[in-house]
Amino acid sequence: MADPYTTLGVARNASEADIKKAYRKLAKELHPDRNADNPNAAEKFASVTHAYDLLTDKDKRAQFDRGEIDADGNPTAPFGFGGGRGGGFRSSSGPGGGNFEFNTDGADFGDIFEGLFGGGRRGGGGFAGFGRQAPPQKGANVAYRLAVDFVDAAKLAPQRITLQDGKTIDLKLPNGVEDGTQMRLSGKGQPGPAGAGDAIITIEVRPHPFFKREGHNVRLDLPITLDEAVHGGKVKVPTVDGPVMLGVPGGSSSGKTLRLKGKGFHDRQGVRGDQLVTLIVDVPADDARLKTFLEGWRDPRNVRASLGV
Repeated sequence: MADPYTTLGVARNASEADIKKAYRKLAKELHPDRNADNPNAAEKFASVTHAYDLLTDKDKRAQFDRGEIDADGNPTAPFGFGGGRGGGFRSSSGPGGGNFEFNTDGADFGDIFEGLFGGGRRGGGGFAGFGRQAPPQKGANVAYRLAVDFVDAAKLAPQRITLQDGKTIDLKLPNGVEDGTQMRLSGKGQPGPAGAGDAIITIEVRPHPFFKREGHNVRLDLPITLDEAVHGGKVKVPTVDGPVMLGVPGGSSSGKTLRLKGKGFHDRQGVRGDQLVTLIVDVPADDARLKTFLEGWRDPRNVRASLGV
């Protein structure tokens, strides 16, 4: 597995936000659904997702930066061979040429090697643990992208996804779900000697034709008629939970914002935001009766005084 920083194209001191931004860009470019003619797209997509998983796990990222684990998340060589302060092999130029001696600095490594290599030496004096194969690995993770309707994301409606083995699973969306949220299904990836990998599902929230998300709130521009603005009254308003009646105060102008409590998205604690409704007074373009009604009437206010004109 390549260096995760190189895979995502970010610097080693990149912030979590930078890593997330780079991942989203690459995930969109490499997603198999958009690369049907590229057989390597799925593998590259999985590599990008694996790199993202490692670098967004603070503990694993720190271990990788310290050289304690490799890009696959596996521990690196435990002995520090190659010359450390506490010991290791070092060369000495004796009469017979290039010899090596093991520098222990007075420490007794017998018990350590017994524990590491299963105890005892082989007949030739070598440690029994040398030559052992690496422990079996889990299968590879499999990346999926799940498009979710805006309204479903706001209501946390269950979603159905079909996995590569043909099985379908009903997913419960988590609190705080947003575009780019990742869900992990343990054991739903590729099979391997030590068990199956995981399925990594990235959520893509579809845009809505008239609702807009603002944090955990939902915004809506609501057209109202001139008489509704002047006289006020109850008007029907769409929400992510279905239509409700909203009271419009008399004398409302375009730009006035009203609030519907608890009609937004869930935060991570499960508390829902609100729906913010901005009134837009829709004046008819050519209404003879309205023109006749207003004939000779002028509003004496300077409504642009606050603009200095």
